[in-house]
Amino acid sequence: MTRIAQDEVDLVVQGPLASVDDAGAIAAIAGCDGIVPLSRGAAPAWRLALPRVRDGVQEACAARGLDAAFVPRTRRLADVRVVAMDMDSTLITIECVDEIADMHGIKPQVAQITAAAMRGEIDFRESLTRRVALLAGLPVEALARVYDERLQLSPGAERMLDGFHRAGARSLLVSGGFTYFTDRLQTRAGLDHTLSNALEIHDGRLTGRIQGEIVDAAAKAGALRALRDTLPAGIAVAFGDGANDLPMFREADVSIAYRAKPVVRAHATHAIEHCGLDAALNLFA
Repeated sequence: MTRIAQDEVDLVVQGPLASVDDAGAIAAIAGCDGIVPLSRGAAPAWRLALPRVRDGVQEACAARGLDAAFVPRTRRLADVRVVAMDMDSTLITIECVDEIADMHGIKPQVAQITAAAMRGEIDFRESLTRRVALLAGLPVEALARVYDERLQLSPGAERMLDGFHRAGARSLLVSGGFTYFTDRLQTRAGLDHTLSNALEIHDGRLTGRIQGEIVDAAAKAGALRALRDTLPAGIAVAFGDGANDLPMFREADVSIAYRAKPVVRAHATHAIEHCGLDAALNLFA
């Protein structure tokens, strides 16, 4: 049985259908000394004070549809300086390249490459080059259709961004996706900075090539590092779901795997599986 020093952490539990009875049951398993309700996220949430035991907690929470996180008592929302996030399947609910491919009648082929890349089975640069090549000849209007008809922000995205912005953090959307979407999301969601790939277009159609340098995993990590280095000392937070986000996670002080692949959850500080993105706000005092 793993015991935890009482002066180190609290346990945050939250879930869309959670009840105070759920919180009480988890508090009993973890040997917590008190239960305090939280209100930053849309889902019901509680901070369970001074857990003495970890064993069995994550499993019990998963069985009840709860996200659980052991969080340092000294971690403050006011100390967050940077919040960086992936775009596809993180800030938004879709993989844009897959939906663009659907307009071209080749979604299964492209989605298969996307999934392998997110699991870390294919180098991201190779996977992006292969996927974009398959889009050659597609009218640029297809991008507008994807944005207008299919792109939605992930649950809790706006509340999450508002909470971090109000605390004084700068936001960074850094993506292996495309500028067509990140530029529009920057305006829509009030993001401070973006970095992504530019699709080459000729005579109103995609050429099947990327214009300029490819934004890959190293570039995403570098963008987070560069922004953090321009700001006062504080906490850098990163959100992602795929293997391409792991270098960015290593640059962050707090990494959050959002409905992510197993390889990503295994390397993240915390994971959000049941709640929306705004659940991250409850991980800070």
